[in-house]
Amino acid sequence: MPTSKNEKYVILISLTIGIFLMGYWLFYNPVKDFKTSVPGMDNRPDSIAGSSEVVVIGETFVRFTEDTTSKLSGSWTRFRGADFDNINKETTKLIDKFPEDGPNILWEINLGEGHAAPAVYNGKVYILDYLEEEKADALRCFSLETGKELWQRKHGVHIKRNHGMSRTIPAINDDFIVTVGPLGHVMCCNPNNGDFYWGIDLVRDYHTDIPFWYTGQCPLIDGDTAIIAPGGSSLLIAVDCKTGKIIWETPNPDNWGMSHSSIMPMMLDGKKMYVYAAIGGICGISAEGKNKGSILWKLTDFNPNVVAPSPLILENGKIFLTAGYGAGSILFKVEKVNNSYTTTVLQQFKPKDGIASEQQTPITFDGHIFTILPKDAGSNRNQFVCCSTDNCENILWTSGTSERFGLGPYVVADNKFFILKDDGTLSIAKASTKGFTLLDKKKIMDGHDAWGPIAIVDGKLLMRDSKKMLCLDILHN
Repeated sequence: MPTSKNEKYVILISLTIGIFLMGYWLFYNPVKDFKTSVPGMDNRPDSIAGSSEVVVIGETFVRFTEDTTSKLSGSWTRFRGADFDNINKETTKLIDKFPEDGPNILWEINLGEGHAAPAVYNGKVYILDYLEEEKADALRCFSLETGKELWQRKHGVHIKRNHGMSRTIPAINDDFIVTVGPLGHVMCCNPNNGDFYWGIDLVRDYHTDIPFWYTGQCPLIDGDTAIIAPGGSSLLIAVDCKTGKIIWETPNPDNWGMSHSSIMPMMLDGKKMYVYAAIGGICGISAEGKNKGSILWKLTDFNPNVVAPSPLILENGKIFLTAGYGAGSILFKVEKVNNSYTTTVLQQFKPKDGIASEQQTPITFDGHIFTILPKDAGSNRNQFVCCSTDNCENILWTSGTSERFGLGPYVVADNKFFILKDDGTLSIAKASTKGFTLLDKKKIMDGHDAWGPIAIVDGKLLMRDSKKMLCLDILHN
């Protein structure tokens, strides 16, 4: 049958549309706007550091009550304590079990959402908090005995919620306290009265790229010098605590970035150095002599996108480092050969094959390493485990399937482990290399994300969840 003129037009239009759709289907890339999923990028704000906001560091001081002299003499002067090992050396006897009528909570305070933990000195508790209503970083000082707030030194800065805001621990001595805020604002004050000395904006001054979940690096005070790792234009810097003057800077030719990890000191053949696990690799920086601040050695065999635990300094030049998101762990050795240093990888493995940690830095005690395995460690996930410092792939024992702890912190005191679970349950176990012996456990908090490191001072245990800090009396009567 002959085709009408109108029908020809319909057929022609239909063919044209069909050809267009076929071409679109062939050449359209449905994933062109997808972004690679990088570990740690989940739930990250659109912008962490790039803001043009002007921050006047330490601009405001508020005193709440007159200071009182404390008779308490214990101290927890920085991240992992005075000896960087997370072990309380006091001889005070501590509880094996919680009282039948419940734990003895001496005081508790509300905090801005985060995981920052306290330093303790001369009967005072210092914590770098984020005041959400005021939109301000605040160094807050409390009485260890009563929990009363004595003063605040703070400055306004806008920070978006990102699995909490603040997550560092101050460093303190008799004369200085140094803090690092979520967006890299370094502040130095007088710990006795809160007087402001100086501040450094790492993003502005060193082009620091703030890590995925804000600054997790805790500052280090060595004598009267603050040691900070900005990444960016300088890998490490040393700052005179008295004046704020930069004493030395470590070049960063490979453009390594700031991680969540903190700087750890190390002695090797009488030479003092600072060990830092950056985004890019691990390095040793000279801490003394004419070459202060120079790079002594580098290791790039272990270079995950996210590094939260700090380097664990072992004996005989050995260093253990671990990270989450499937990165696993590495055990390597640093040796001096003639006038230079070499690194040798002893073991490197994934989390299913040995000890590893996602967030907390492991503890060495009695020639062994203790840690909580990450969630990707197979059937032993989230269990507290032990291995020898000579073989990190051989797990000697675990806490068992009934005792899992998530991402919680742990500390050694009075030959006991005090281990905090994500949900605020505190466990007490024997500090032993023979096996895991649980002495007691009690749910202390009703919150969540109890990740901030524990401090034990003068028979008191300071712990926190995402929004509250409390002080427990753990003295053995």
